[in-house]
Amino acid sequence: MSFTKTKLALGVAAATLTMAGAMVAPQAQAADNKAERVADAAARKAEALEAQMEQMNSMMQQMQAELSRVKSAAASKDSTETAKIQELDQWMASVKAAPAASGAKDNLVAVRGGWTRLDQSRKAGANQPGAILSGSDLLSDNGNADGFYFGGAFDFNVNNDLFGLMDDTSFGIELGVEYSEFGTGQNNLTATYPAALGTTGVAVNPGTSTDNRLRINASPKIKFMHGSKLRPWIIPVGLELNILGVPSRAVSVLNSGMQFGGGLEYELFRGIVLGSDVRYHYSTSKIDGTETDGFSAGGSVGFKF
Repeated sequence: MSFTKTKLALGVAAATLTMAGAMVAPQAQAADNKAERVADAAARKAEALEAQMEQMNSMMQQMQAELSRVKSAAASKDSTETAKIQELDQWMASVKAAPAASGAKDNLVAVRGGWTRLDQSRKAGANQPGAILSGSDLLSDNGNADGFYFGGAFDFNVNNDLFGLMDDTSFGIELGVEYSEFGTGQNNLTATYPAALGTTGVAVNPGTSTDNRLRINASPKIKFMHGSKLRPWIIPVGLELNILGVPSRAVSVLNSGMQFGGGLEYELFRGIVLGSDVRYHYSTSKIDGTETDGFSAGGSVGFKF
Protein backbone atom coordinates (compact mmCIF):
# COMPACT_ATOMS: atom_id res chain seq x y z
CA MET A 1 0.00 0.00 0.00
CA SER A 2 2.81 2.32 0.90
CA PHE A 3 4.70 1.39 -2.19
CA THR A 4 1.73 2.16 -4.35
CA LYS A 5 1.38 5.58 -2.79
CA THR A 6 5.04 6.24 -3.33
CA LYS A 7 4.75 5.44 -7.01
CA LEU A 8 1.73 7.60 -7.28
CA ALA A 9 3.52 10.48 -5.62
CA LEU A 10 6.52 10.10 -7.91
CA GLY A 11 4.24 10.03 -10.94
CA VAL A 12 2.49 13.14 -9.82
CA ALA A 13 5.83 14.87 -9.23
CA ALA A 14 7.11 13.84 -12.65
CA ALA A 15 3.97 15.08 -14.32
CA THR A 16 4.22 18.29 -12.40
CA LEU A 17 7.85 18.84 -13.47
CA THR A 18 7.00 18.05 -17.06
CA MET A 19 4.19 20.57 -17.05
CA ALA A 20 6.43 23.16 -15.33
CA GLY A 21 9.17 22.60 -17.91
CA ALA A 22 6.66 22.95 -20.67
CA MET A 23 5.42 26.20 -19.20
CA VAL A 24 8.95 27.65 -18.44
CA ALA A 25 10.49 26.85 -21.91
CA PRO A 26 8.47 29.45 -23.91
CA GLN A 27 9.20 32.15 -21.36
CA ALA A 28 12.94 31.39 -21.51
CA GLN A 29 12.90 31.51 -25.29
CA ALA A 30 11.06 34.86 -25.24
CA ALA A 31 13.64 36.21 -22.82
CA ASP A 32 16.44 35.08 -25.11
CA ASN A 33 14.81 36.83 -28.13
CA LYS A 34 14.41 40.06 -26.18
CA ALA A 35 18.03 39.98 -25.08
CA GLU A 36 19.12 39.54 -28.69
CA ARG A 37 17.01 42.51 -29.79
CA VAL A 38 18.44 44.68 -27.04
CA ALA A 39 21.95 43.64 -28.00
CA ASP A 40 21.28 44.42 -31.67
CA ALA A 41 19.88 47.83 -30.79
CA ALA A 42 22.89 48.54 -28.57
CA ALA A 43 25.23 47.47 -31.39
CA ARG A 44 23.48 49.76 -33.87
CA LYS A 45 23.68 52.67 -31.45
CA ALA A 46 27.37 51.93 -30.88
CA GLU A 47 27.97 51.90 -34.64
CA ALA A 48 26.06 55.20 -35.00
CA LEU A 49 28.06 56.73 -32.18
CA GLU A 50 31.28 55.48 -33.73
CA ALA A 51 30.32 57.01 -37.09
CA GLN A 52 29.49 60.32 -35.39
CA MET A 53 32.80 60.21 -33.53
CA GLU A 54 34.68 59.60 -36.78
CA GLN A 55 32.80 62.51 -38.43
CA MET A 56 33.57 64.78 -35.49
CA ASN A 57 37.20 63.72 -35.61
CA SER A 58 37.36 64.55 -39.33
CA MET A 59 35.76 67.96 -38.66
CA MET A 60 38.21 68.62 -35.85
CA GLN A 61 41.12 67.80 -38.19
CA GLN A 62 39.73 70.18 -40.82
CA MET A 63 39.27 72.91 -38.22
CA GLN A 64 42.82 72.40 -36.99
CA ALA A 65 44.14 72.58 -40.56
CA GLU A 66 42.19 75.81 -41.21
CA LEU A 67 43.37 77.27 -37.92
CA SER A 68 46.97 76.42 -38.83
CA ARG A 69 46.52 78.08 -42.25
CA VAL A 70 45.03 81.20 -40.69
CA LYS A 71 47.84 81.37 -38.15
CA SER A 72 50.42 80.92 -40.91
CA ALA A 73 48.80 83.63 -43.08
CA ALA A 74 48.59 85.99 -40.11
CA ALA A 75 52.21 85.35 -39.26
CA SER A 76 53.25 85.95 -42.88
CA LYS A 77 51.20 89.16 -43.04
CA ASP A 78 52.70 90.37 -39.78
CA SER A 79 56.16 89.59 -41.12
CA THR A 80 55.47 91.47 -44.37
CA GLU A 81 54.03 94.48 -42.54
CA THR A 82 56.97 94.46 -40.15
CA ALA A 83 59.38 94.37 -43.09
CA LYS A 84 57.53 97.26 -44.77
CA ILE A 85 57.59 99.30 -41.57
CA GLN A 86 61.29 98.65 -41.18
CA GLU A 87 61.92 99.62 -44.80
CA LEU A 88 59.90 102.81 -44.33
CA ASP A 89 61.82 103.64 -41.18
CA GLN A 90 65.11 103.10 -43.02
CA TRP A 91 63.96 105.32 -45.91
CA MET A 92 62.89 108.09 -43.53
CA ALA A 93 66.20 107.86 -41.73
CA SER A 94 68.10 108.10 -45.04
CA VAL A 95 66.01 111.08 -46.15
CA LYS A 96 66.65 112.85 -42.86
CA ALA A 97 70.35 112.11 -43.09
CA ALA A 98 70.69 113.17 -46.75
CA PRO A 99 71.10 116.87 -47.65
CA ALA A 100 68.04 118.62 -48.99
CA ALA A 101 67.76 118.10 -52.74
CA SER A 102 67.22 121.22 -54.79
CA GLY A 103 64.39 121.36 -57.30
CA ALA A 104 64.85 121.56 -61.03
CA LYS A 105 66.09 124.95 -62.17
CA ASP A 106 64.74 125.83 -65.60
CA ASN A 107 64.74 129.64 -65.55
CA LEU A 108 67.85 131.63 -66.41
CA VAL A 109 69.25 135.12 -65.94
CA ALA A 110 72.28 135.98 -68.07
CA VAL A 111 74.64 138.80 -69.02
CA ARG A 112 75.62 138.97 -72.70
CA GLY A 113 78.12 140.74 -74.89
CA GLY A 114 79.94 140.56 -78.20
CA TRP A 115 80.31 141.95 -81.70
CA THR A 116 77.63 143.55 -83.86
CA ARG A 117 77.51 144.92 -87.39
CA LEU A 118 74.93 147.09 -89.13
CA ASP A 119 73.88 146.38 -92.70
CA GLN A 120 74.51 150.09 -93.39
CA SER A 121 76.25 152.84 -91.44
CA ARG A 122 74.75 156.27 -90.89
CA LYS A 123 77.13 157.87 -93.35
CA ALA A 124 76.40 155.26 -96.01
CA GLY A 125 72.72 155.93 -95.52
CA ALA A 126 73.29 159.66 -96.02
CA ASN A 127 74.91 158.94 -99.38
CA GLN A 128 71.71 157.39 -100.70
CA PRO A 129 69.67 159.33 -103.30
CA GLY A 130 67.40 161.88 -101.68
CA ALA A 131 69.56 162.34 -98.59
CA ILE A 132 69.35 165.76 -96.95
CA LEU A 133 73.12 166.17 -96.76
CA SER A 134 75.49 164.63 -99.27
CA GLY A 135 78.01 162.35 -97.63
CA SER A 136 76.80 162.79 -94.07
CA ASP A 137 73.89 162.56 -91.66
CA LEU A 138 72.69 165.76 -90.07
CA LEU A 139 73.49 164.70 -86.51
CA SER A 140 76.31 162.22 -87.18
CA ASP A 141 78.55 161.37 -90.09
CA ASN A 142 79.79 158.15 -88.49
CA GLY A 143 80.78 155.72 -91.21
CA ASN A 144 81.55 152.79 -88.93
CA ALA A 145 79.13 149.85 -89.24
CA ASP A 146 80.97 147.59 -86.78
CA GLY A 147 80.51 147.88 -83.05
CA PHE A 148 80.16 146.08 -79.76
CA TYR A 149 77.21 145.30 -77.55
CA PHE A 150 76.45 144.17 -74.00
CA GLY A 151 73.25 143.54 -72.13
CA GLY A 152 71.22 141.03 -70.18
CA ALA A 153 68.30 138.66 -70.56
CA PHE A 154 65.82 136.66 -68.51
CA ASP A 155 64.69 133.25 -69.79
CA PHE A 156 61.37 132.16 -68.28
CA ASN A 157 60.62 128.47 -68.76
CA VAL A 158 57.02 127.61 -69.70
CA ASN A 159 57.14 123.84 -70.27
CA ASN A 160 59.55 121.03 -71.17
CA ASP A 161 57.57 119.17 -73.84
CA LEU A 162 56.76 121.98 -76.31
CA PHE A 163 53.07 121.92 -75.35
CA GLY A 164 52.97 118.13 -75.71
CA LEU A 165 54.40 118.14 -79.26
CA MET A 166 58.03 117.10 -78.55
CA ASP A 167 59.56 115.36 -75.56
CA ASP A 168 62.62 116.92 -73.88
CA THR A 169 62.06 120.19 -75.74
CA SER A 170 61.53 123.30 -73.61
CA PHE A 171 59.54 126.37 -74.53
CA GLY A 172 60.31 129.67 -72.85
CA ILE A 173 60.19 133.43 -73.25
CA GLU A 174 63.32 135.58 -73.39
CA LEU A 175 63.08 139.19 -72.22
CA GLY A 176 66.27 141.03 -73.08
CA VAL A 177 67.86 144.45 -73.30
CA GLU A 178 70.98 145.23 -75.33
CA TYR A 179 73.17 148.33 -75.63
CA SER A 180 75.34 148.66 -78.75
CA GLU A 181 77.85 151.29 -79.82
CA PHE A 182 79.36 151.98 -83.27
CA GLY A 183 81.80 154.82 -82.67
CA THR A 184 81.51 158.58 -82.96
CA GLY A 185 80.71 161.02 -85.75
CA GLN A 186 80.56 164.73 -86.33
CA ASN A 187 77.38 166.59 -85.43
CA ASN A 188 76.65 168.67 -88.51
CA LEU A 189 73.70 170.46 -86.98
CA THR A 190 75.94 172.96 -85.18
CA ALA A 191 77.79 173.65 -88.46
CA THR A 192 74.68 174.37 -90.51
CA TYR A 193 72.34 176.33 -88.27
CA PRO A 194 74.30 179.69 -88.49
CA ALA A 195 73.72 179.76 -92.26
CA ALA A 196 70.09 178.85 -91.74
CA LEU A 197 69.72 181.69 -89.25
CA GLY A 198 71.65 184.22 -91.38
CA THR A 199 74.48 184.54 -88.88
CA THR A 200 77.28 183.40 -91.14
CA GLY A 201 79.83 185.46 -89.30
CA VAL A 202 79.51 183.31 -86.17
CA ALA A 203 82.28 180.77 -85.75
CA VAL A 204 80.98 177.38 -84.68
CA ASN A 205 82.98 174.27 -83.80
CA PRO A 206 80.97 171.18 -84.70
CA GLY A 207 80.76 168.70 -81.85
CA THR A 208 80.92 164.93 -81.90
CA SER A 209 78.11 162.46 -81.24
CA THR A 210 78.31 158.84 -80.13
CA ASP A 211 76.40 156.52 -82.44
CA ASN A 212 74.74 154.11 -80.01
CA ARG A 213 71.55 152.04 -80.00
CA LEU A 214 69.32 150.24 -77.50
CA ARG A 215 67.41 147.09 -78.35
CA ILE A 216 64.61 145.61 -76.21
CA ASN A 217 63.23 142.21 -77.16
CA ALA A 218 60.60 139.68 -76.12
CA SER A 219 61.11 136.41 -77.99
CA PRO A 220 59.87 132.81 -77.83
CA LYS A 221 62.81 130.47 -77.23
CA ILE A 222 62.89 126.74 -77.97
CA LYS A 223 65.58 124.73 -76.16
CA PHE A 224 66.36 121.15 -77.08
CA MET A 225 67.78 118.20 -75.06
CA HIS A 226 66.08 118.98 -71.75
CA GLY A 227 68.02 117.44 -68.87
CA SER A 228 71.34 117.57 -70.71
CA LYS A 229 74.24 119.87 -69.83
CA LEU A 230 74.59 120.92 -73.48
CA ARG A 231 71.44 122.49 -74.92
CA PRO A 232 71.05 124.03 -78.39
CA TRP A 233 68.27 126.58 -78.87
CA ILE A 234 66.59 128.72 -81.50
CA ILE A 235 64.46 131.86 -81.60
CA PRO A 236 62.09 131.38 -84.57
CA VAL A 237 61.03 135.04 -84.56
CA GLY A 238 60.83 137.58 -81.76
CA LEU A 239 59.57 141.12 -81.23
CA GLU A 240 62.19 143.87 -80.99
CA LEU A 241 62.18 147.63 -80.33
CA ASN A 242 65.08 149.81 -81.52
CA ILE A 243 65.95 153.12 -79.88
CA LEU A 244 68.52 155.47 -81.42
CA GLY A 245 70.96 157.32 -79.19
CA VAL A 246 71.50 159.91 -81.91
CA PRO A 247 68.16 160.81 -83.53
CA SER A 248 67.55 160.30 -87.23
CA ARG A 249 67.52 163.11 -89.76
CA ALA A 250 63.83 163.57 -88.96
CA VAL A 251 64.61 163.41 -85.23
CA SER A 252 62.81 160.06 -84.84
CA VAL A 253 64.32 157.67 -82.33
CA LEU A 254 62.11 154.55 -82.19
CA ASN A 255 61.01 151.77 -84.51
CA SER A 256 59.92 148.14 -84.22
CA GLY A 257 61.45 145.05 -85.72
CA MET A 258 62.10 141.34 -85.39
CA GLN A 259 65.00 139.12 -84.44
CA PHE A 260 65.94 135.57 -85.39
CA GLY A 261 68.65 133.58 -83.69
CA GLY A 262 70.20 130.40 -82.43
CA GLY A 263 72.85 129.29 -80.00
CA LEU A 264 74.21 126.82 -77.47
CA GLU A 265 74.18 126.63 -73.69
CA TYR A 266 76.43 124.50 -71.50
CA GLU A 267 75.91 124.06 -67.76
CA LEU A 268 79.44 124.31 -66.45
CA PHE A 269 78.83 123.76 -62.75
CA ARG A 270 75.73 123.72 -60.53
CA GLY A 271 73.53 126.13 -62.45
CA ILE A 272 76.34 128.24 -63.93
CA VAL A 273 75.73 128.31 -67.69
CA LEU A 274 78.03 129.45 -70.49
CA GLY A 275 76.49 130.32 -73.84
CA SER A 276 77.07 131.60 -77.32
CA ASP A 277 74.61 132.91 -79.88
CA VAL A 278 74.19 134.48 -83.32
CA ARG A 279 71.23 136.76 -84.13
CA TYR A 280 69.93 138.79 -87.02
CA HIS A 281 67.95 141.96 -86.34
CA TYR A 282 65.45 143.05 -88.99
CA SER A 283 63.28 146.13 -88.96
CA THR A 284 60.20 146.62 -91.07
CA SER A 285 61.46 150.11 -92.01
CA LYS A 286 64.36 152.43 -91.41
CA ILE A 287 64.01 155.11 -88.77
CA ASP A 288 63.59 157.95 -91.22
CA GLY A 289 66.61 156.85 -93.22
CA THR A 290 68.71 155.47 -90.35
CA GLU A 291 69.52 151.78 -90.66
CA THR A 292 68.92 149.41 -87.68
CA ASP A 293 69.23 146.02 -89.40
CA GLY A 294 72.27 143.89 -88.71
CA PHE A 295 73.99 140.87 -87.16
CA SER A 296 75.24 140.25 -83.66
CA ALA A 297 77.32 137.41 -82.28
CA GLY A 298 78.65 136.90 -78.79
CA GLY A 299 78.73 134.96 -75.58
CA SER A 300 76.94 134.92 -72.24
CA VAL A 301 77.24 133.81 -68.65
CA GLY A 302 74.02 132.79 -66.97
CA PHE A 303 72.69 131.51 -63.69
CA LYS A 304 69.75 129.11 -63.36
CA PHE A 305 67.04 129.76 -60.78
